[in-house]
Amino acid sequence: MARIFLSYARDDVEAAKQLASCIGEAGHDVWWDRHLHGGSRFAAEIDRALKEAEAVVVLWSPASIDSAWVQDEAAEGRDSGRLVPVSLASAKPPLGFRQFQTIDLGGWDGRGRPDAMGDLIEAIARTCGSEAGTATTSRGQPASAAAKKASVCVLPFINMSGEPEQEYFSDGITEDIITDLSKVSALSVVARNTAFTFKGHSVDVKEVARTLGVTYVLEGSVRKAGNRVRITAQLIDGAAGDHVWADRYDRDLTDIFEIQDEISKAIVEALKVKLLPNEKKAIEHRGTNNADAYNLYLMARQQWISGTFGSTRRDEAIVRLCHEATLLDPNYAQAWALLALAQLELRFVHGRDENALPAAERALAINPGLPEAHCIKARYLEEEGSADDAQQQLKTALKLDPDSWEVNREVARMLFRHGRIKEAVPYFEKAASVMESDWSNPMMLITCYDSLEDKANMRRAAKTALERVEKAVSQDPTNGTALAVGAYALAMFGDPDRAREWIRRALLLDPDNLNMRYNLACTIVRQLGDIQETLNTLEPFFERLSSKTLMRHLEVDPDLDPLRAEPRFKEMVASAKQRLGIATAAE
Repeated sequence: MARIFLSYARDDVEAAKQLASCIGEAGHDVWWDRHLHGGSRFAAEIDRALKEAEAVVVLWSPASIDSAWVQDEAAEGRDSGRLVPVSLASAKPPLGFRQFQTIDLGGWDGRGRPDAMGDLIEAIARTCGSEAGTATTSRGQPASAAAKKASVCVLPFINMSGEPEQEYFSDGITEDIITDLSKVSALSVVARNTAFTFKGHSVDVKEVARTLGVTYVLEGSVRKAGNRVRITAQLIDGAAGDHVWADRYDRDLTDIFEIQDEISKAIVEALKVKLLPNEKKAIEHRGTNNADAYNLYLMARQQWISGTFGSTRRDEAIVRLCHEATLLDPNYAQAWALLALAQLELRFVHGRDENALPAAERALAINPGLPEAHCIKARYLEEEGSADDAQQQLKTALKLDPDSWEVNREVARMLFRHGRIKEAVPYFEKAASVMESDWSNPMMLITCYDSLEDKANMRRAAKTALERVEKAVSQDPTNGTALAVGAYALAMFGDPDRAREWIRRALLLDPDNLNMRYNLACTIVRQLGDIQETLNTLEPFFERLSSKTLMRHLEVDPDLDPLRAEPRFKEMVASAKQRLGIATAAE
């Protein structure tokens, strides 16, 4: 039996009570502040319980993230190597705690036993050591502190090529190094989305380390010119600011994989971390040995992440780039999967005669562990009316990679389409948290929280969406879909004139973007209250709608509720359903 300290915010008391009960049923002694007796000295009692605990379980939620008490208790657990973080509603931990693997309780509502309870009990056991009742090592230090992992933040490598369009390459190198180091079980690595918040900023490495609570920071630069590449990298001690390791690589571009391997292994060696044989093999596996195919894939990936969502030009470019990559290396599973994702958009968003299944099946045949390919199969199954099979595909995808942006987005949207809005929220939150440039999922959260009458979280989501959209529009003023989402947030924050200006710009710049038109319609009817303008905006959308799943989406979308009784809206819905072969309720 181990002594467990449970930290939580007052708003989460019912969830904390149930969690304490579940941990207690596993044989542990759980202390939480309901154990405080009348007349006891509050701070002193908590401090004593914290010191005696072998694990500090912190329940992160939108409320606890803003709690100074919870952050102090979490810091005590973190600094002594006893922290076991848990997330409610996929809440994103505050800075300083994001490099720790957090157990996500998903849509758990505080009742019954969470699905992830087994993971939590296992994490408690690991933290307390193999003998749960033994709190200290032979030297008197906490058992988990003796085995505390080295933690690293990989800052975005600086593009030194003199060409902004080469940014995709330096970002890709950074992401691959983060992925490589994350495969080392003895290291704790800050997630990509957190690391990339420092992109483009002049930072003090010691301040970064202090803010994130990491022991080391890796920074570097990439210069790509023709067939040559120069990469510099330096590992810095976060406390002292001293160089632990540094090197420069001047090579042919075809050596890019060897350079990445050497950097990752050099860091492992510098930190005197043990690299297991399977981890060494995982680091060396890139998916392709063809540098040109890799370069094309990185270009396509950049388009997928930061291109104009809902634009046919973006998706067509991704298809072209990935097609070329697969011609160069027919066994490049990641390129096949990304090709299929873009084809999926072209088929179900733009109504093109594209079939994403062959590319998805090819990706899975090469690498069955690619979660995105399962998402593609799920969309086709749902389109065909096989909802149960589609959900099973998404469950598989979640199991393969619970942190995948694509997977969480697809799970959330499927739940939304089936009217399960509250259940969709944690997955929308997770998707929004793992991609710092994502404004699409914060937009969906505005609608969800509005429907749930949670005004505080609705405004938080709108603030996030607007901040990210403004950055996207500054980089690409023709991004019509971003303008549409920004218009929604601007109107919600009481700036209708600027919202209408963004609406006009979006329609002039990208009138054929159906996704954009749908988002504009939601803005006009929900925030500006103009029914006729909304119907005029939606008319081309309904005329070209080619997806049954999108029809299901609009039928449950609360943003369109003000239109449900409008005869013209009913006619457009009925006409689209007839064209798609969807039976109406009367039939």
